[in-house]
Amino acid sequence: MLDYDLHCHSTVSDGLLPPSELVARAVERGVKVLALTDHDDVAGLSEAAEAAAGYGMRFVNGVEISVSWRGRSLHFIGLNINPLYPALVEGLQGIRNGRGMRAQLMADSLARCGIGGALEGAYRYANNPSLIGRTHFARFLVENGHCKDVASVFKNYLVKGKPGFVPHEWASLSDAVGWITGSGGVAVLAHPGRYKVSGKKMGSTLLRDLLREFVELGGRGIEVVSGSHTPEQYAEFARYAEEFDLLASCGSDFHGPGESYRDLGRLPDFPLNCRPVWQAWENMV
Repeated sequence: MLDYDLHCHSTVSDGLLPPSELVARAVERGVKVLALTDHDDVAGLSEAAEAAAGYGMRFVNGVEISVSWRGRSLHFIGLNINPLYPALVEGLQGIRNGRGMRAQLMADSLARCGIGGALEGAYRYANNPSLIGRTHFARFLVENGHCKDVASVFKNYLVKGKPGFVPHEWASLSDAVGWITGSGGVAVLAHPGRYKVSGKKMGSTLLRDLLREFVELGGRGIEVVSGSHTPEQYAEFARYAEEFDLLASCGSDFHGPGESYRDLGRLPDFPLNCRPVWQAWENMV
């Protein structure tokens, strides 16, 4: 089992636990090295780092950046970043500035299908209002009995072709990778198994186009072991890592108890021949 967990979320974005409580849970579950990767914000890193130091846990500064690529929304992880790097700070602020308008449009879309009060309801779940997002709307829809759980929300609402979906232009791939690498961090494609094209999993040709461009821009890693990946996908993305000479990353993508594909830690080992992403920073080897 891997004792690294390099993808999780706190209340700074759409997680359910404050950064310090997230760290405590990770320690309880045997995690030795943790990265906090909140969406488009680094405000929780100092609290998490302080908590981790108190437990003797190694902590990695991280972030998950929302990217628009060929009309699709993708996520990229930055690991071992400098959260004070000016271009990164400014870029993340720019992404956050657009979330409020998108939230209003999402609420308007839900209202048109008879679901009122969605904006106020979603904001009740957003500890950080500047990072209002789909997960907060999903929790509101569960609370009001429209779906049984958050996972089922994303089958019936808030996705392309369903009520509540609003297309949005996030950061460009080149900007996101540039912010990460410019800060001294390692850029990683997050949970590639979750991305879809026309209702099907991302085709190999399209994924290869993405990875080729990502590598050319300075991307260095791919999430092989993810809380949302199947064992078959571990092997699949390990093969892509080898093909594109990428480092393998791992993370639960934990958001909160009872709401995530997998809890913190307890991640299975990488397939053979994977080179772990932590090889990229000497102090973590």
